[in-house]
Amino acid sequence: MAVPAALKKITDTTWELPVSFKPGMLVPARIYATEKLISRMDEGVFEQVTNVACLPGIIDYAYCMPDGHWGYGFPIGGMAAMDPETGVISPGGIGFDINCGMRLVLTSLTLDQVRPELHRLVDTLFSRVPCGVGSSGFIRLSRDEFRLVTEMGARWCLKKGYALPEDLEMTEEGGCFAGADASAVSEKAVERGFDQIGTLGSGNHYLEIQVARPENIYDEETARAFGITLPNQIVVMFHCGSRGFGHQVATDYLKLFLSVTEKKYGIKVNDRELSCAPFRSPEGQAYFAAMKCAVNMAFANRQVILHRIREVFSSVFHRSPEELGMSMVYDVAHNTAKLEKHLVHGRTKQILIHRKGSTRAFGPGMEGVPECYRETGQPVIIGGSMETGSYLLAGMPGGREAFFTTAHGSGRAMSRHQAKKLFRGRKLQREMEERGIYVRTASWGGLAEEAGPAYKNIDEVVEATELAGLSKRVVKLVPIGNIKG
Repeated sequence: MAVPAALKKITDTTWELPVSFKPGMLVPARIYATEKLISRMDEGVFEQVTNVACLPGIIDYAYCMPDGHWGYGFPIGGMAAMDPETGVISPGGIGFDINCGMRLVLTSLTLDQVRPELHRLVDTLFSRVPCGVGSSGFIRLSRDEFRLVTEMGARWCLKKGYALPEDLEMTEEGGCFAGADASAVSEKAVERGFDQIGTLGSGNHYLEIQVARPENIYDEETARAFGITLPNQIVVMFHCGSRGFGHQVATDYLKLFLSVTEKKYGIKVNDRELSCAPFRSPEGQAYFAAMKCAVNMAFANRQVILHRIREVFSSVFHRSPEELGMSMVYDVAHNTAKLEKHLVHGRTKQILIHRKGSTRAFGPGMEGVPECYRETGQPVIIGGSMETGSYLLAGMPGGREAFFTTAHGSGRAMSRHQAKKLFRGRKLQREMEERGIYVRTASWGGLAEEAGPAYKNIDEVVEATELAGLSKRVVKLVPIGNIKG
C-alpha cells in the first residue's frame, strides 16, 4: 500500500500529514502507528483522515489510532475534537453502530474449573443470548417503553432488576448519556430496535470466555486493582452496540444532513459521507439528542446481556453470581460524540469529541473515572480477533496528546469479502477447537469473516498504543470459548 510521500515521522509512533497535503485542510492529520503498521495502513485512511482535517471548527489535528482502517466518512479508529461554537457534528464521525462498545466481567473461577464445563457453558450462552442478523431479545417492550429505555439507558435496567448499582458505576457515564430525547428519533428507528434489547447482533460482535494467564500479565499491581487476582482467572468479554436502532438513527440523520450541509449552511465537504451540520444548529442538536438515545439503548443492551450471562454461569456452576465474583471491570463506548472538558491551548475548554472506532482512555486522577480507578487510570478494553486474544489496558497521562483517546480493537487487515473467499466457517471452527477454543456461531459465513488473519496483529496494535503514550498494557486475555453473531 502506498504511503504518501508527504507523511512526516514525528516520533517512532507519531506520523503527520501537513495542511499543505490537501487543499482545505485546517489542521494537520496525525496518525499513531509503528513503522510496520503505517506501512500496511489502508490508502483510504490517509484520504479520509485528511478529509476530516477540512471540517469547520476542528481543533489541533484530525487523528487516527493504530488500528485505523477505511470506514464510512471518518476512518475507523478516527477521532476529531470540535469547537462546539464553530464546529460541526457528523454522523460519519460516529458511525452506524452507535455505541458499539466493550464490557469486561470478572469471575472467581479458574481455567481448571471451567474447562470441563466449557461446552455446556458456551452452548447455554449461545441459546440464552440471541445473536445473528435480525435476532430479537427476551424482553418484550412496547414502543413507548422502548423510548423510555433510550432516554434512561442502564438506569432503566437497574429499575427493572437487570442491573446492580455497581454495574452503573463501572459503565462510562454511568450507563446513560444525559440529554437523550426520544422525540428526535423516527418511528422507523424504534420499529427496528424495540425488540432487540439483550441481543449480540452480527458482524464483529461477540461474547467470549477468556483466561488471564500469569505469563500474560504486564502490570501486576494494576491488574489486581482491576480485579485480576487469580492465576488463570476466567473473565467474560463481550462486544455489541445499538443494533438496527442505531443504524436507523444514523441513516435518518445522514439523509437530513445531505440536504443541509451545503445548501443551508454553505459547508463544502470532500466526501458526501462527511455530511454534517453546525453543532449548535437545530439539525445538529436534534442528531446529538437522537444519537444519545442510541448510545443509551446500547448501554441497556449490554446490561441485559450481562444479566443473562450471570444467569447462565449461575445455572452451570450452581452458585450465585455473587459467589462467582461476577462483577464488572468496566464498559467502554466506541462510536460516539461527547462534550468533554480538556486542556486546549493552555486553558480548560468544553469540546465536542467524535470517536469513530476509538475509545475514551482517561488517565489517573481524572474526573469521570470511578473512584476505585483514580490511581490507575480508566480501564480500557481493546478487542482482538477470536483466534488471538484481547487486552485490558489503562489510561495514561500521555493520553492528553490525543484528548485521552486510544485504539478500540485490532482493526481489519482485509475486507469481509476477502475473508469469506479465503476461509470456510466450518473448517475454521474445527481448527479452533483443536487449539482449545470452542466456538458457536449463527452464521458460517459470518465466522469466516472474523478469521484471525482478517485482522491486524493485536499485539502490534496494543504495543503501538503504549509506545505512543495513549494507554498501557495491563493483561492480555486469551479466548477459550466464543459466541459469534
